[in-house]
Amino acid sequence: MRKEQDFYFHKAKKDNYPARSVYKLEEAQQKHKFLKKKQRVLDLGCHPGSWSLYAAKVVGAKGAVVGVDLQHTDIPTQKDHAEITWLCYDVYSDELVPELRKLWPGFHALISDMAPRTTGNQFSDHQYSLRLCRRALEIAELMLHENGSFYCKVFQGEDFPEFQQECKQRFSTVKVVKPQSSRTESREIFLLGRGFRR
Repeated sequence: MRKEQDFYFHKAKKDNYPARSVYKLEEAQQKHKFLKKKQRVLDLGCHPGSWSLYAAKVVGAKGAVVGVDLQHTDIPTQKDHAEITWLCYDVYSDELVPELRKLWPGFHALISDMAPRTTGNQFSDHQYSLRLCRRALEIAELMLHENGSFYCKVFQGEDFPEFQQECKQRFSTVKVVKPQSSRTESREIFLLGRGFRR
């Protein structure tokens, strides 16, 4: 096991998070402060729950976090943290957005750690990843409040600049983020869009 893998794996266990991926969100939040107290956050691809738990801690008891995943997730809310609602849905389901709208007026931030099942073919994996990212962006357009934030994982590849451009049309600023906790050889990067324009 590589050193950085070992370090973040053990750190997650020590900090009571189910996965090391939490630090990919924490690093971006510490640097860019896009999640705020009392906000509502939508977390797509939330299983096993680390990002939702971290977001709940940041937005605090007066905020709200909604975690959506194909897999069932159910972790109790921590004291002084936002309540987390876990929803078991396919993000492509036609029922997802109406269900969200029924329960919440909208969200201040959408975060997505969704990734396809990798095939080993870099081109295919990149395309599958972009498809998920575009779905996350679609949901952001329907559910984000004006000036909301978007933090989304994407696999690098030849069509990445096009997706970046699509984000730039919808957000005032768009930054590419490569957290230290992301494995060096990994092709994943994150796009942070701020100042959503309806």
